[in-house]
Amino acid sequence: MFQPSPKTISMLEDIERRIDPEVEEDFSAQWRRFLYGEFDGDVFAPRRKRLSEPGIQYPKIYINDAIEDYDLMLQSELATLSHVLNNFSRTLGVWVGGYGTGLLSSVLGAEIFVVPRDLNTPPTTRTLGNTERLREMVERGIPDLENGFGKRTFECGEIFADVFSKYPKIAKYVNVYHPDLQGPLDIAELLWGGDMFYAMYDEPELVHGVLSLITETFTAFLRRWQKIFPCTSDINCYKFYHYRGTILLRCDSAMNLSPELYREYAVPYDTRLYERFGGGAMHFCGKGDHYIEMLSQVPGLTGVNLAQPEYNDMETIYRHTVDKGIKILMLNRNQALNDKDRAGGYHHCMSTWA
Repeated sequence: MFQPSPKTISMLEDIERRIDPEVEEDFSAQWRRFLYGEFDGDVFAPRRKRLSEPGIQYPKIYINDAIEDYDLMLQSELATLSHVLNNFSRTLGVWVGGYGTGLLSSVLGAEIFVVPRDLNTPPTTRTLGNTERLREMVERGIPDLENGFGKRTFECGEIFADVFSKYPKIAKYVNVYHPDLQGPLDIAELLWGGDMFYAMYDEPELVHGVLSLITETFTAFLRRWQKIFPCTSDINCYKFYHYRGTILLRCDSAMNLSPELYREYAVPYDTRLYERFGGGAMHFCGKGDHYIEMLSQVPGLTGVNLAQPEYNDMETIYRHTVDKGIKILMLNRNQALNDKDRAGGYHHCMSTWA
């Protein structure tokens, strides 16, 4: 039976003391108004009414230590909550996410690669190395979900759920985001490496087989996670911001695809997941203006978070997001303010940091 250390208990007590229900209810209501079209301004920037400074000193936790120790993982996320309570625009959320972007690829059999400790960067995975291993993976079907970092993720989630249940305000106001399972295309590239792009031309059936297996494994993993943290709300949280729907997918790898390849190898699998889990949002890094029109047509998509607007023709992005009622989630503040006088404006669908 897990027992938090005295240091962790002192952090939990500090967070519980500092959570102000009035502040958090108001903050959540701001997001709900924005996400459901009741915001009537140009640019939505959520703002917490009052800040709360820590009453104790919070330690710096290295991610390499946290992934080996559930107590330190809990401390790491509590330190994040402490920062959020003293920040105007971020959502109270924790993430059993220290296991990195390679969580699902590790479950599917990829070797875990741990980054040197002093870089304080989550781990990832190495590629499987050759096409035959991918073929064998597809033939085996959905793997044991406790492979790789799977077991630790579920165990850590159960610990968070049990510990938080003992602190009423934490249990009510702290959002727990689902593990970072990326999206089918991103996980396929982690498993395959750059050869995946050649295989889209040379072995399309195998690529579809890999993507289908990833989608089914994603589904099984998230359904098991939801037994620990049932998804009972129509609005959910990715750590620092809210979105409508249940899941946040990522599709960074799509920057490398033509629109035609994106339509064939990304859209069907993202659509399948949004349909199964009640819709959600999409994150992408890099360039996405070449496929944003197709993304905007994916059923269940409610919002888009893009990390690097400087790599995109933003007018193209706006035409296929805010002009269609799809929210842009927490865009770079300077970009959002600089473009707000564009023809037609943002239709009350733009959000940024306060």
